Amino acid sequence: TTMDYSTNFSKSTSKKKVVAVVGGGLVGALNACYFAKRGFQVEVFESREDIRQAKIVKGRSINLALSHRGRQALKQVGMEDTIVSKGIPMHSRMIHSLNGTQYPIPYGKKGQYILSVDRANLNKELLSAAETYSNTKLNFAHKLLNWSTETGAMTFLRADGAKEEIQADLIVGCDGAFSAIRKQFLRQSRFNFSQTYIPHGYLELTMPPINGEFAMKPNYLHIWPRNTFMMIALPNLDKTFTCTLFMPFDEFENVTTGDQVIEFFQKYFPDAIPLIGADALKRDYFRLPAQAMVSVKCSPYHLSDKCVLMGDAAHAVVPFYGQGMNAGFEDCLVFNEIMDQLNEDFSAVLPEYTRVRVPDDHAIADLAMYNYVEMRSHVNSKWFLFRKYIDNFLHIIMPRTIIPLYTMVTFTRTRYHEAVKRWHWQDKVINQGLLCVAASVVGGSYLLVRYPPNMPNISIEQLWTRLQALKSRF
Repeated sequence: TTMDYSTNFSKSTSKKKVVAVVGGGLVGALNACYFAKRGFQVEVFESREDIRQAKIVKGRSINLALSHRGRQALKQVGMEDTIVSKGIPMHSRMIHSLNGTQYPIPYGKKGQYILSVDRANLNKELLSAAETYSNTKLNFAHKLLNWSTETGAMTFLRADGAKEEIQADLIVGCDGAFSAIRKQFLRQSRFNFSQTYIPHGYLELTMPPINGEFAMKPNYLHIWPRNTFMMIALPNLDKTFTCTLFMPFDEFENVTTGDQVIEFFQKYFPDAIPLIGADALKRDYFRLPAQAMVSVKCSPYHLSDKCVLMGDAAHAVVPFYGQGMNAGFEDCLVFNEIMDQLNEDFSAVLPEYTRVRVPDDHAIADLAMYNYVEMRSHVNSKWFLFRKYIDNFLHIIMPRTIIPLYTMVTFTRTRYHEAVKRWHWQDKVINQGLLCVAASVVGGSYLLVRYPPNMPNISIEQLWTRLQALKSRF
């Protein structure tokens, strides 16, 4: 069957166009809310079945860390409070050393925190929110086969095997890192694209509650940094923790038996064994193979006035800055702001969106790569902890001049690429300052040792009296 929504719909309203959102994941569902709120006729196409009805939700379940950018995007469509109420605040990282000691590294100032949220629940909430708009239709089990860059016509394969053709005024590709929409972009001249797999994979394990309570302190993101690999744990509403082990694939391949798993954990994560449970560990470790992680960069994000890419389809990032979802949600917000500025004129909005967003998304992709090294290795270094302390101290006394990188990325909407620029400048200034201080201390100490001053023999009390007398003169 062939349906032409744009011609059918234009009879009832001369103004509003048809927007086809391809992908009903997090960014697709949020985008549907944004376009519907503006009054467009919105059609969402998702290749999977409706996850709200599914018995088993397929796909990734890495817990998500919701922070300021994502919250601002949710706020615009009235969803912030609903989602925040179902998240667990994490104020600090909790570092688990090999010797069993634990110490926190706060994320920001007192009162600043990120939220651990459940991916499946968030997706369900956003789909239901999109469905509350009468001008939105959700089409599940619709797999995109092809689309035309000239006409905007799309061909979908439905669950019953029938093909369906849809016409839209704007196609919004929110169909993830392996985007079917983006395939057409690859055929265009001067379209840049790169994808990089990191040599590390991830494996998820569950830490159950103990006597109905969290097995560890809940308001932290727990990290076991072990230089070339690490494990993290995020709290869930059901009092479990989702533990994720990030490790090079060849290391995963070295562990082949249940006994080797226990041996490996005994060596590197001994405190986690009683909390996860030795039997559960042996079983869950082999339940699924380690999953790969990909970083995708491309530009431009648009094709004429017909199509635009958002979320992972435009910029899949590795999960180490907790910004993948936040960046995707901010895409929706930035696009919405540009729609306001340029009066919903797609031919002007799309190129402006590319111009504004590409440098920022490339910056967060690079930062996410950098942060993996920081999380698994730097947090073990004394210099790193000292620098964190200095940065935070300077931020307290000069809040407008010195802002830690993590604060800019996580707790503000400073553009990602500007945050990186500012970070490099601050780093240079602070390191030079520390060098000067160190040089002064060393130089001063040397002079004192070499030329000790002839101090008069005077008691502390007499010195205090003289100082008081001086003070009273002024």
